[in-house]
Amino acid sequence: MQPIIPASVIRLHPSDNVIIALKDLTAGTVVPELNAPLAMAVPRGHKIATLAIPAGARVVRYGQIIGVATRPIAAGEHIHSQNLGMDPAHELDYAFASEHPPQPLVNEKRQFMGYHRADGSVGTRNYLGVLTSVNCSGSVARFIAEACEKSDWLRDFPNVDGVVPIVHGTGCGMSGRDEGYDTLFRTLQGYARNPNFGGILLVGLGCEVMQIPDLIGAGRMRKDGNFRYMTIQQTGGTRKTIERGIAVLQEMAVVANAAARAPAGLEHLMVGMQCGGSDGYSGITANPALGFASDLLVAHGGTTILSETPEIYGAEHLLTRRAVSREVGEKIVARIKWWEDYTARQGGEMDNNPSPGNKKGGLTTILEKSLGAVAKGGTAPLTQVYKFAEPITEHGFVYMDSPGYDPCSVTGQIASGANLIAFTTGRGSVSGYKPTPCIKLATNSEMYERMREDMDINCGDIITDGVTMEAKGREIFEMFITVASGAQTKSEELGFGGAEFVPWAMGAVM
Repeated sequence: MQPIIPASVIRLHPSDNVIIALKDLTAGTVVPELNAPLAMAVPRGHKIATLAIPAGARVVRYGQIIGVATRPIAAGEHIHSQNLGMDPAHELDYAFASEHPPQPLVNEKRQFMGYHRADGSVGTRNYLGVLTSVNCSGSVARFIAEACEKSDWLRDFPNVDGVVPIVHGTGCGMSGRDEGYDTLFRTLQGYARNPNFGGILLVGLGCEVMQIPDLIGAGRMRKDGNFRYMTIQQTGGTRKTIERGIAVLQEMAVVANAAARAPAGLEHLMVGMQCGGSDGYSGITANPALGFASDLLVAHGGTTILSETPEIYGAEHLLTRRAVSREVGEKIVARIKWWEDYTARQGGEMDNNPSPGNKKGGLTTILEKSLGAVAKGGTAPLTQVYKFAEPITEHGFVYMDSPGYDPCSVTGQIASGANLIAFTTGRGSVSGYKPTPCIKLATNSEMYERMREDMDINCGDIITDGVTMEAKGREIFEMFITVASGAQTKSEELGFGGAEFVPWAMGAVM
């Protein structure tokens, strides 16, 4: 049900003991649900107590506990870091596979125009990639890609979107048999097989830990065979490798250019969902609107991926309840426990979020941030849980484990097969993720107007103009199809995507 939107505040759930300011409120402002004027100023997106809350009592938003009062809070008082903290006794009821909300009905079969690949997947873009096994070959990979983009020969291949260097900061100085190695291995193989690449040239130095023969393995890296590899040491150094790389890519472009956009069912769309630079509106506007679009895509047979495990912490019970089985739900819990151990080993804590930008936007605790973040996942059943960069084989709404750091999390989703990214932001984000187009969703109208050149959709009009959640969700869904069929996103128009490949670095650097 769409909430009634008053002029200055909103209550998100009947059981909440807070309301959210919808604009900057000055001291003395009279707002609905309060019997007295505000005693202090409250910024837009921040929380206001609707009644007196004793020290140690729980604070509720979205109908869920987001923390406890660290001191007595008066009715009408601003609630934030100065008086709200984590509840050390907070416990969750996972209720595995206990909830099955009704899902949207599909009355028509929708399609997009994509690039059909030999393995049965469909790309939304058709790039050639220069993938690196190690940091030591990163500059040479960039030299190759830059030389190709500056030359005229790409004009002869109108179906090829360009040449993308995929470079990173690891691949050596690491163990060759631990979790960090396995994760990087999956990531590089996943990028080589992403359907948005029409061909891959793999470039290594030659003496690195992440050996090219191991990456290639016994089988072909790509089923279409449009894959080549070389090492700088074996080829004869920088200049010869650049020359050879350009020649090889020209050969590969012939194969890639033979692919043309053709109709494909939405079951071939796989959308990675992210939120970055969240604010107090994220869980009110863009995230639930993206959740509605996610449910629509799943109803059409497509796949959506929720990630960022540290940012679902404290809200994972909302996912375990929607799991298709107890086994799938327990995989979420297992990843949470892994993260608790991982952060403890690194001297950190799972509740060290939100970031300074999140807090400025009105988010106080990780529970509050997580509850808003999970809204991106809509209400569809959770069909499977995957490790970072693990190939996604199940359709529907799935989960992929990742850090909360957006470029790293998106890198894992693309390696898992995502051919489209949807990214909600309240503070503003200016990133792109070649080879996969990224749709930016603004949570509030003020930021959208300020950064129109970077934002694709304004979800703030849910608040400012009374647009329904369903209408906004359908707008996002339609943009999925439009962008998948070739329309450029704002980040693509600006040229982003060459610096956001960030594999998850774990383990010792030696």
